[in-house]
Amino acid sequence: MEQILAHIPSLRRYARLLAGDAASADDLVQDTLERACVKWSLWKPGTALRAWLMTLMHNIYLNRVRDWRHDDNHETWNEDTDLAHEPMARAPDMLDLERALARLTPTLRTVLLLVTVEEYTYAEAADILQVPVGTVMSRLHRAREAVRAAMAGPEEAAAPLHLVKR
Repeated sequence: MEQILAHIPSLRRYARLLAGDAASADDLVQDTLERACVKWSLWKPGTALRAWLMTLMHNIYLNRVRDWRHDDNHETWNEDTDLAHEPMARAPDMLDLERALARLTPTLRTVLLLVTVEEYTYAEAADILQVPVGTVMSRLHRAREAVRAAMAGPEEAAAPLHLVKR
């Protein structure tokens, strides 16, 4: 179990990016560590402990998202009505990477974070998420495009991409 201690910084970093705030991230890390202690017999020595911990965290996070969607007490935000009177009020959102990540669906955000922040290979990310490698590649492409569009200015977002021949 002492082996887990070395992975706490990467768990915290990943949880912070998934959850969006420090308090929720700390709760997610704590729940992951608790689950790891309870399920310790399921980890196979010789396999990647970090990947196993990330898989636990991913599953806990998805369960929270599913529970949140079914909870009638959460606030709903209607993008069309909230900022309809202030067109320029959206500009800060488009320039903020953290908000751009928060706007991604959990499946797209998770793949993007595993591959780009945690530097897992496509195969490792697929193993953590328990999906085919092609699904990881597809989700990663869609996530990158969504973040690019969110971070681009209005004129850049509307402009089509052109291939340059060499």
